[in-house]
Formats: sequence, C-alpha cells, structure tokens
Amino acid sequence: QVQLVESGGGLVQAGGSLRLSCAASGDIICISAMGWYRQAPGKQRELAARITRGGSTNYADSVKGRFTISRDNAKNTVYLQMNALKPEDTAVYYCNAGIRRIGGRYEDDYWGQGTQVTVSS
Repeated sequence: QVQLVESGGGLVQAGGSLRLSCAASGDIICISAMGWYRQAPGKQRELAARITRGGSTNYADSVKGRFTISRDNAKNTVYLQMNALKPEDTAVYYCNAGIRRIGGRYEDDYWGQGTQVTVSS
C-alpha cells in the first residue's frame, strides 16, 4: 500500500502565507516527479507546481513568484510554500506523485486526499 498524506491547509487572510506538506509512505522503491494540484469550486483541477526528483521545477503562471515547491527525497516528502496569498488561491490542494512500488515494474500515479486552503479578502 502507498499513502500520500497532506497537511498544512487552513484559513488565512489575503497577503498571508501557508506551507503545505505531503508525505508518501508504504512499500516505495522510488518516487519520480511530485506535484501540487488545486481545484476551486466549479473549476477543473489544475497544476500549481511540480518538481522532479532532481529538483527541476515548473509553476502555473498564476503562482509564479509567490509559491515555492521543494522536496526532501530522504523523507519522501514534498512541500509547497505559498506566500502573498490571494482569494483566488482558494481551493482544495492535492498532492500527486509518480511512485514505483516494491515488486512493481512500472510507476503509478498516486494522489493525496486533499487539503483545503481558504484565503479571505
């Protein structure tokens, strides 16, 4: 079994900061890319930020310069530091990872349960 457990969401005023964490656990051999997606009410899920195992990153234009994604490979954990938050950042944030399990030949896509981020104006 593999689990992705997110933490760090909550309610914050516009201009504030939050840090999300997502820890992967289970029978894991290797994790390739990890990312954070978000889904606002009535909208499709979209990529916010993504990081490869080697540390290369890419961001949605809407969060560039405000969000920073990082990871700790030894802890199988990915982080999302969110600064200068705006009301339009309000969404459920989902962790995503490409994981190869013990005994598996291929990598599969895994998702966390989601954590709510609400930014008040």
